[in-house]
Order: sequence, then structure tokens, then C-alpha cells
Amino acid sequence: MEHSPTSVAQLPPDDVAAIDQLGQTYRAFRDELGKAIIGQELVIEQLAICLFARGHALLMGVPGLAKTLLVSSVAQTFDLSFNRIQFTPDLMPADITGTDIIQESGVGGRRQFEFIKGPVFTNIVLADEINRAPAKTQSAMLEAMQENKVTVLGQTYTLKPPFFVLATQNPIEQEGTYPLPEAQLDRFMFLIEVDYPSMTEELRIARETTGSARAVLDHLLNGEQVMAYQQLVRRVPVPEHLYEYAVNIVRRTRPGQPESPQWIKDTVGWGAGPRAVQYLILGAKARAALRGAYMASLEDIEAVASPVLTHRVITNFSAESQGMTSKKIVERLVKEMGDA
Repeated sequence: MEHSPTSVAQLPPDDVAAIDQLGQTYRAFRDELGKAIIGQELVIEQLAICLFARGHALLMGVPGLAKTLLVSSVAQTFDLSFNRIQFTPDLMPADITGTDIIQESGVGGRRQFEFIKGPVFTNIVLADEINRAPAKTQSAMLEAMQENKVTVLGQTYTLKPPFFVLATQNPIEQEGTYPLPEAQLDRFMFLIEVDYPSMTEELRIARETTGSARAVLDHLLNGEQVMAYQQLVRRVPVPEHLYEYAVNIVRRTRPGQPESPQWIKDTVGWGAGPRAVQYLILGAKARAALRGAYMASLEDIEAVASPVLTHRVITNFSAESQGMTSKKIVERLVKEMGDA
């Protein structure tokens, strides 16, 4: 990949070399995941962007599309600890965060409280079907996702980085679910849509996954290396016009803003907040670095617009009656911004 001298000049030589190394690592990561996951290239790229941008992801897809296998494979490839939490209506906050229990100290038979860590104390958490648990339990993830901390009975415990929450939702069955409130949806950097495989990919799945052999994945990065690359991503330069683009497109999603087009005012109830601007920039930086580029481009920010904005744009009844989804609204906005 060729780069202009100006884009390279904005980075120290060590960062240039590190981005080259990150690009090679990402290609090896895709190849390694290819041993266990067939297809889903875009999903894998978006997961990697979230991971290196230090964000969390919400996966939307019907059952049976290897979402759990994908997450556990990512954890294995990056030599990170992994826990899966199956969200159910009877799941309690303590089942996620952990709790204090009384233990006998062994000295004089005295008893004392000891904190037993819950499954959230890991590097990668799969919150499977997160909308199956009530709001009280869902909220147990909020502090962990935002602050990398857990508070139990007034005592605060720090989660060891890197920390990445990957939640899944089933878009079909909504009976007996508790939809995530907008405030919690906003904690997720990306909404990643996992679609059905193509005909060719499904034939490969039939041939290659029904035998006895199971692929063993190599470790590519440890936690310290992942965190170093997360810091590197934040140093990737962004041209001024891309900051303006990110702010403009987010402000246009808000029906109350004067710059918002009339069709947005007619179809959108609530638009995206400032966190969307941050994630558009961070996502563009991460995508550029993973592809071996030394500066974020308009193509990068357009590529992450849909996963960043779709779950932050709330449609109204008029949009639903016209068949206008949040995703279609974001795609139209990106097209109009590109044509302007």
C-alpha cells in the first residue's frame, strides 16, 4: 500500500513501523479466524475495529450464525480470557459482578467476608441474548462497560484491561424480552449485523464443519500488545474536514437541529448524541490502522457510519409506516453527504 509523504510525516517513525506491524497482524488474525469461521469478513473487521478502538459491540443476528464461536475464537486468537454469560429472566446482578460470601479464616475460627469475582472479571465477555434479562440485571453491565469497574456492597473493584463486552440479540423473537434502553445502547460503539452466509459459504460450512477435526488457533497477541495497539490507534492523524464531517452527519440525525433535512424531521424521533461523533472518529482511525494506512480517510468514516449510528437513530411512527428503518436512514444520510 502506498502512502503520501504528508500522511507519513505526521507520525513518528516508530508509529509508522507499528502501524505496518498492526496491518500484518490483522491479516494474520483474519487468516487464523478463517480456520474456525467461514465467511463473515465484514463482521470480523468490525469486531477488530471495536477491539482496537477500545469499544464494545452489540451483535444482531438470528440463532445459528456462529456468533458465540466467533467471539471465543477472537479471544483465543488474541490470548485473552473469555467468559460467556447467558442472560435469562432470572439472572441477578450478582451472577454477573460477583458477591461477598462468608469464609472461615482458619485463625481462631473467625469468619470474614470474601469477594468472589463474577464472570465479568475477564478480558472478553459475551453477554448472550442480553435483552432476555430485566433492566436491573442489564444495568450491572453499565458501570463495567463505561468505567471498567464493578461496585459491590460499596466496594469498588477494577477490571483488568483490555476489557471488551460483546452482547448479542435475536432480532426475531421479542416475546419475553426487555429491550435495552437508549442510554445502554449508547454504550456500544458498534451495532454489528450478522447476516446469513452466501451459498458458497454455506456449502463450505456443510463440508468443513461436520467432521471430527476442530481447528486449533494460534495466539497472535497478548493483552499488553493489544493495549499498545489501542494507544497507537488513538495517535492516528485525522484531517480537519473529517472532524467536521463527523459532527455534521451526527447533527443531521437530530430532527430539532436547523441543519437537519426535512425528511429527517419527518421520520426521526431522536438522533445520535456526542458519543457518536467520538466513535465515528475512533472507528475511522482503527479501520485505517488495520488496513495499514497512516491517516484516516473519508472512506474509513463512511464505512463505520452505519454500525455507529444505526442503533442511535430512533425512528418515529411515520418512518415505520413507510418502511424506513434506522439503517436506511443512515445510508441515505451518508449518500447525501457524499453527493454534497
